[in-house]
Amino acid sequence: MNIAIGNDHAGTDYKKAIVKHLEAQGHKVKNYGTDTLDSVDFPDFVHPVANDVEEHKADFGIIICGSGNGANMTANKHQGIRAALCWTKEIAMLARQHNNANILSIPARFTSEQQAVAMVDVFLETAFDGGRHVERIKKIPVKQP
Repeated sequence: MNIAIGNDHAGTDYKKAIVKHLEAQGHKVKNYGTDTLDSVDFPDFVHPVANDVEEHKADFGIIICGSGNGANMTANKHQGIRAALCWTKEIAMLARQHNNANILSIPARFTSEQQAVAMVDVFLETAFDGGRHVERIKKIPVKQP
């Protein structure tokens, strides 16, 4: 699986652990995130992830910032993106099952590194349920005049 990942300074350590975990499983990971703890602007690292997912260069995306909110808001500006802010495995599972989320947004300051890695596994392993959820998802994008 091809996965794009991006993070700001709050998510650097989490990103490193997630990349190591994913690569050990045989996934290809494109790193758009910062590798330092120096303060950076999260949109600079989130837009490339969203672009890759939107353009089908990546199967899924993972974005990480302090609260997860800023990264999530940024990713969801892209029409083809359904980013989900998750802080438990159960929410990550529902985001895939019911919303066909294609980017996982992780709040580094509100989850442990172990929880983040577990959420990534669940997110990538969970299939979209389809069915009644398909029509709902079709209503998400704003229709252009």
